[in-house]
Amino acid sequence: MRGSFFLTGNSFVQANADAMVSRIVTEGHYLGPHSDAHLLYCAWENRDSLLVTRAVFEADLKANYARMAPWGITTENAPYYIPPYEWYNDQVVEWSKALGLEVVNFTPGLRTPADYTYPEMGDRYWDSQRIYESVLNHEQASVSGLRGYVILVHLGTDPRRTDKFYHKLPMLLEEMKAKSYSFDRIDKLID
Repeated sequence: MRGSFFLTGNSFVQANADAMVSRIVTEGHYLGPHSDAHLLYCAWENRDSLLVTRAVFEADLKANYARMAPWGITTENAPYYIPPYEWYNDQVVEWSKALGLEVVNFTPGLRTPADYTYPEMGDRYWDSQRIYESVLNHEQASVSGLRGYVILVHLGTDPRRTDKFYHKLPMLLEEMKAKSYSFDRIDKLID
């Protein structure tokens, strides 16, 4: 079983970062960028309104790749990336292509990306059990189940969220494997 990890620059300066990244690479998982400084590329209210210039965008991604370089990660062997906040527009996709990169994102419909929320967000907050059940319910309601889905789970979340969804991930993976699902790296799924 393989997965894909898209890390921000901040991930590389956390305690035990070297051990985590080494394990990701050694176990054969995909390692790709998620922006060095986790920039917001475009306005929440109007996705067409860019908040960064092309130069800032390129410098940020190059800095993210520079952090991965000690593990042999380059744009050539890791061309897929998830933009920060999973929020971008057509211009960002064009800039990415010019760098030899391809934007990927989670499959809409699942609520796993809500694992960044915390109780003070009110109605927007989804606790881990609710997220877990939403995945199972979605799998049951969909004709093809979750086959071909890209499921996003955040490694790091706000400290105000004490109920970390990633703690439920091993149980969810075991449940999905029992239903004959398999898991692979993003580059294997796309290629």
